[in-house]
Amino acid sequence: MKKYISILLALLMTTCGYAQTKADLFGNAPITWLGLDLAHLKYTGKPSQHNNTGLITNADLQTEFFPSWNELFFNEQYKFNIASAVHRDFVGYAMDITRNENRKVNKGYVTDNESEYQLLTTDSVSKFIEGYDFGRKKGIGMLFFVEGMNKRKREASAWVTFVDMGRKTVLLTERVTGKAGGAGFRNFWAHAFSNIVWNTGSEFDEWSSMAHGNSLFMNL
Repeated sequence: MKKYISILLALLMTTCGYAQTKADLFGNAPITWLGLDLAHLKYTGKPSQHNNTGLITNADLQTEFFPSWNELFFNEQYKFNIASAVHRDFVGYAMDITRNENRKVNKGYVTDNESEYQLLTTDSVSKFIEGYDFGRKKGIGMLFFVEGMNKRKREASAWVTFVDMGRKTVLLTERVTGKAGGAGFRNFWAHAFSNIVWNTGSEFDEWSSMAHGNSLFMNL
């Protein structure tokens, strides 16, 4: 266990003195997992525990469930296998980056208006990244901008995003969805995030194929 932690720490301290490209992303460059950004979430429906008991408030989402879902990515890496999804032996973890975003005040996570599901765009993701504080971190960062959790559809939607942390630029961002399921509010939606990770693995192969077939794409 100590050896594993040492590897992670060494990776986190690794910096790259050059600009990252899509070629690096689909090569073997190190990737750091930054976590779930839920600051722009729209939950459509009434969030509640099993059988619609125990209504969950806006504050509950932010203070209890946002941290809990993010912790699962580190504590249960066999279920939320980011490294496998991006074809790496391991990834670094720096979830303090999104933790700071998720703590910002937002009084409007919950809505009954289904038209508010999946509102984010590539442009909005780029603007969010421009406003991030990556500290001294360099290299490729990866995060999910969770834009929606739709109770009726039993589905979560997120923008899987890869960034050059040094330049605060987006290398690639794509919308990926995942089906929810399981007992209890936390686990029900955790299953959706796990499926987004799984689906990202399949999409990553397609993105890589596109990249290798387009030299212009690779050099951006």
